[in-house]
Amino acid sequence: MKVDTVRELLSLGEGQSVEFKSDCREIGVIGPTVCGFLNTSGGYIVCGVDEKGGLTGIDRAAGLAKDFEAGLQRSLSPGALVSVQVHEVWGKALLVVEVPAGKDLPYAFENVIYIRTGEANIRTGQTTQKADVETIRDMVLRKQVEPERWERRFSSADMNRDLNFNEVRSTVKAVVESGRFPFRDSDNPIMILEDLSVSKYGRLTNGGDVLFGANPTIRYPQTRVRAAVFRTDKAGDTYHDMKSYEGPLVSVLEDVYAFILRNTPTTSRFRTTDLKRQDEPLYPSNAIREGLVNAFAHRDYSDFSGGIIIHIYPNRLEIWNSGRFPEGVIPSTFKAGTLSVLRNPDIAHVIYLRGYMEKVGRGITLIQKACAEYGLPPPQWSEDDRGVTLIFFAPEVTPEVTPEVTPEVTPEVTPEVTPEVLRMLSVLEGDLSRQDLQNLLDLKDREHFRQAYLQPALREGLVEMTLPDKPRSSKQRYRLTGKGRSVRGGGRS
Repeated sequence: MKVDTVRELLSLGEGQSVEFKSDCREIGVIGPTVCGFLNTSGGYIVCGVDEKGGLTGIDRAAGLAKDFEAGLQRSLSPGALVSVQVHEVWGKALLVVEVPAGKDLPYAFENVIYIRTGEANIRTGQTTQKADVETIRDMVLRKQVEPERWERRFSSADMNRDLNFNEVRSTVKAVVESGRFPFRDSDNPIMILEDLSVSKYGRLTNGGDVLFGANPTIRYPQTRVRAAVFRTDKAGDTYHDMKSYEGPLVSVLEDVYAFILRNTPTTSRFRTTDLKRQDEPLYPSNAIREGLVNAFAHRDYSDFSGGIIIHIYPNRLEIWNSGRFPEGVIPSTFKAGTLSVLRNPDIAHVIYLRGYMEKVGRGITLIQKACAEYGLPPPQWSEDDRGVTLIFFAPEVTPEVTPEVTPEVTPEVTPEVTPEVLRMLSVLEGDLSRQDLQNLLDLKDREHFRQAYLQPALREGLVEMTLPDKPRSSKQRYRLTGKGRSVRGGGRS
């Protein structure tokens, strides 16, 4: 953890995932809160700060950090990795206890199970409370179904053939430098992936494949990310650039982030300190990064027709990802900050270890704050039946902008077509049944064909049914539309 991160925690103040402690001389002061964080979504305890955010500092901080780490190992059941670090901020020594979201719920501190709640208890004024019977029962039930999460299922990837060892080495390097996680053997890829909970019995999980597979898109076309820059304010007939990205998650994340910054208009601002002109992106880069990381961490990877789509317009930036908001999370609560509910905790944990994500649970708050400081309208989150969209808006009076794009002849509109759909279009001649198409494509998995090939083609109007009023008829056939023939002829994806 960097000092800047600690300062950010202090500026955000206390909340569901951040707690200040002025007196931390005994393990019992922080133990229940650590336990509560483990049983929810993780968080931070900052010792040496009063409830108003004033710095009091900690005496004998280094020795106390070692005592706390040892004490937590003894008192927590089951055991959990909790980091306790010393940071000097504005001349004061602070202890920062960094707690991940637990993977083996429920956790207990000195045989008592604690949880974090969204609001302070009226009687005690605390957000850390003893869990009631119903909550404990729910934790146990969730633990029983945990292996059924998509990211925890085994991938068909071959560990020797399909693994991107550069991604593994980059992760180890980032983790070792941060001190966030101790590997049993940082030179053994198999043990590294097991320590990260993304492999077991010599097999990659789906989450491990997404993170470390050389090309997970072969097995999961929904991991592809599409990005487009439009000339007008509507997804209409002209665009500057359109790209599709695939590969290991972090590598794709970096490429997409660079694409956004490269194609986002810039605006000139003058610093009050020296009156120098400074060209900056129209939207704050830290807010873009947070929004993008959230899309990668929280999207529904099990949706074969899903993905992540980036649209850049002259007046706004849209980031869409498949998957609805988690239960209990609604946009109306975002102004006050919201609890971070992880759909993919294993994937999110690796993103966090790589330094792209802080387990503060306040990504939404950070995005809102960055936009406000930039003088932009508030960002907007919305959801539909397929996914969640985050929209950054340009100022109401847009300053002079200089898009960093290469002028080109405006092409005709081509729908966003995946390689799978384009492949199906190439073999579709006349009226063919579903089985005919699968045979031509040499595909045995009916559901995979339906979600990755047929449904997207129907949705884009590239293919049509011969019996549209009887979609489940045994006599149903499929044929190209005029639009489909045009796309096939162009051969663009």
